[in-house]
Amino acid sequence: MGGKNSKDQGEESTRSPKRSQKLPLWEETLLSGKDPRTLLKRGLHYVNLNLVMKGMIKTPNFLWGLPQVQKLNLSHNQLVALPPALGKLEQLVVLNLCGNRIKSLPKEIGLLRNLKVLFVNMNCLTEVPLELGHCKKLEILSLSHNYISWLPSSIAELVNLRKLNLSNNWFVYLPMSVFALINLDFLHVGCNKLENIGDSVQFLSKLQILIADYNNIHALPRSICSITSLKLLNVDYNAIQALPYELYLLHRLPKIAWNPLDKGLHILHNPLSKPLPQVIDGGINALYKYLKDKNQLA
Repeated sequence: MGGKNSKDQGEESTRSPKRSQKLPLWEETLLSGKDPRTLLKRGLHYVNLNLVMKGMIKTPNFLWGLPQVQKLNLSHNQLVALPPALGKLEQLVVLNLCGNRIKSLPKEIGLLRNLKVLFVNMNCLTEVPLELGHCKKLEILSLSHNYISWLPSSIAELVNLRKLNLSNNWFVYLPMSVFALINLDFLHVGCNKLENIGDSVQFLSKLQILIADYNNIHALPRSICSITSLKLLNVDYNAIQALPYELYLLHRLPKIAWNPLDKGLHILHNPLSKPLPQVIDGGINALYKYLKDKNQLA
């Protein structure tokens, strides 16, 4: 028995001790008494703070004492909420909150008057605060992969917004506030519950990319044919049976597209009435000729 114990003890003595788990840099900085400002990185354009994938369930308090931060990445953590202190970061230009569990945004987000880019995709939002409309410099807004079914009317005040991603939400119709965003060149509303796009889409005259695939759209409005800036129109995987004859006016759509990333008209995966499937087999020019002829006869 004594021999067995001594053998076990010998084996234990030769085992290497377990390595202590390394703390995130921001925790090491605070524990060592260093100034939190040492975490800031000065990039070519912005003062950056990167706290991506740190396993945080709440934001560290030191963050709100760094008003000079211009680009803040809090993505892919486990944050459920942001405190009102967010409004103290008045110099923020880029805020990335992607991939958390955030259920709501504080109304103080409206104090971020220099904000140009906001990513809140892949969270648990059911609504957007009215105060977001105060961020009038906002140019890019992603709210995809949430549980949003409506937007406040104040969204219409985002006059500089160019790119808006509302995909993978619960929209049954597009809010009127979206149609007021006349500087949009990119709009993604795919994977919702839309039954139509809405005649007011004509007011988005600068749109170059419109993605509305994986909805329940039954028809395209004739007014969409006036958006001659369109280079990509994706309405695949809907319930469209007929096309407006004026669609041939969208002369910047280069082809009938298959690849979701390609520019062109994505229409094939719909229950199109005959002879549209056969016409489309001939390409975009054949489709446009068919529609133009039909329009002249109408």
